[in-house]
Amino acid sequence: MADITRRFGWRHLRSAPTAHIRHHKRGELVHDGRGLSFWYRSLSAALSEVPVDDRELAMAFHARTADFQDVTVQATVTYRVSDPALAADRLDFSVDPDTGSWRSAPLEQIATLLTETAQQHTLDVLARTPLAQALVDGVASVRERVASGLAAEPRLPATGIDVVAVRVVAIRPEAEVERALRTPAREQIQQEADRATYERRAVAVERERTIAENELASQIELARREEQLVDQRGTNARREAEEKAAADGVRTEAEASRKVRLARAEAEAARETGSARAEAQAAWLRVHGEVDPATLHALAATRLAENVPRIESLTLSPDILTGLLAKLGRADGGAGA
Repeated sequence: MADITRRFGWRHLRSAPTAHIRHHKRGELVHDGRGLSFWYRSLSAALSEVPVDDRELAMAFHARTADFQDVTVQATVTYRVSDPALAADRLDFSVDPDTGSWRSAPLEQIATLLTETAQQHTLDVLARTPLAQALVDGVASVRERVASGLAAEPRLPATGIDVVAVRVVAIRPEAEVERALRTPAREQIQQEADRATYERRAVAVERERTIAENELASQIELARREEQLVDQRGTNARREAEEKAAADGVRTEAEASRKVRLARAEAEAARETGSARAEAQAAWLRVHGEVDPATLHALAATRLAENVPRIESLTLSPDILTGLLAKLGRADGGAGA
């Protein structure tokens, strides 16, 4: 909207670069262009302001598919006024010379024209399309049909309006139908998830079985090796016992042989000693047989003296001494006689 200021009964208008201003004075076109700035008197001026920038028009309307399902279409149409003079002649873009506001609603008229035209072509497309196909390919087909329909609409160029772009945002069915359509996909996804879960569980079970078989095989191999170890230990113990028994036999035989030889040597020595003693005894007896009795008595006394224990001290009592003296006196008397 243009900026209008008041000065001493005059009005000053300053417009934006995206607004086309047409100023008529007494039926004649005085100013015509974008971004104008001029003075005028409100009683004699007729002003029109036509926006020439790109405008976004969002629209939403209901349609029915070939299988009688209601859908909601959301679209956006971008348009602009390419011929401001033609648009100002066909639509009421006049503004109040005192306030600068539009006297009517020209943009709403353009929006109604574009919306009804787009809706007409959309209904024509969706009425021949089933719901499932409309949800899959409907956006592209509706966009192409609406764009071609707006381009071929004769009222738009006659009004100086160009359609820049058409975008179809979404085609949505009713909430209950949408939930029903989602159900098979959800069921399929759930089935795939269940199948993946079962496969994962099967793989886990197979891995557990493999691990259990490996553990069992390891235990069997360990038991077999323990059996071999026990057998080997038994064999080693038996061999050790046999070798020990053989060694004990050899040692016993050697000890017995040694004792036999020792016994034989001792017997032989005893025999030799006995023979020598016998010969010595015989010779001793022979010698004693040839010696006179006095000599034998002397030898006996000598042997007796050798075998008498050693006398450390001798105590003579008066009785013994008296007896000995008496015997010596008798001996002396016998000798003198």
